[in-house]
Amino acid sequence: MEKQTTRTYRLLKKAVWLFSPKMRLYGLEHLPQTPSVIVANHAQMYGPIASEIHFPGDHDTWCAGEMMHREDIPDYAFQDFWSRKPAWCRWFYRLLSYAIVPVCLCLFNNANTIGVYHDSRVISTFKKTIQRLQEGANVVIFPEHDVPHNHIVYQFQDRFIDLGRMYYKRTGQALEFVPMYVAPRLSRMVLGEPIRFDPTAPAEEERRRISQALMDAITQLACQQPPHTVVPYRNVPKKYYPTNTAKEADTYEKACG
Repeated sequence: MEKQTTRTYRLLKKAVWLFSPKMRLYGLEHLPQTPSVIVANHAQMYGPIASEIHFPGDHDTWCAGEMMHREDIPDYAFQDFWSRKPAWCRWFYRLLSYAIVPVCLCLFNNANTIGVYHDSRVISTFKKTIQRLQEGANVVIFPEHDVPHNHIVYQFQDRFIDLGRMYYKRTGQALEFVPMYVAPRLSRMVLGEPIRFDPTAPAEEERRRISQALMDAITQLACQQPPHTVVPYRNVPKKYYPTNTAKEADTYEKACG
């Protein structure tokens, strides 16, 4: 069920829609009929925006819980978005991290989001996610963190895969994880074939298997698209953005054949 949203949020969402890439979704035939977890590359701010505005049907998106709390936003935003800016201008971005607090509170608390935490509150993240899946919604997750994997994706944090075990215990059904490549420069999101959770496998083994399979699938989806500039997870100068055709890593070369 969609949240009741404020008028301010609806105006902000309309503005974001007007000024962000108009994403088209490809590969809908790969989206299961049952509730699923969609796993995508972050593409900086573009992935979550595309999920909220352009992903079809009833769905929620995992977001950093810090962006939902007034006292946490400035430090989190500065560290995550702007900490690598040149030293001479960091003071400006530090001020900006405080200025965006009202906007972030409105956006993240009105959008269809589930806050992700890295402390004892993480149990609320998992409980809410399972609840939404049981209600028939899909859940979109962007699990990259600041550890390079290849030039398409950064390494995935893999604890989200434990959702498969929790969902199986609640429903007796095997959860499916669907890879999705977000390509802002092509104005498209591309879904790949689902990867089914195996409830009989050891937890650590299943985390490794599914995480690797998802990173490989997203890399391969990127390779299959027309030549384009990839928007990386890390907020780096645009002149350092890679392309999907340059063979810059062994893992990429293998995926592209």
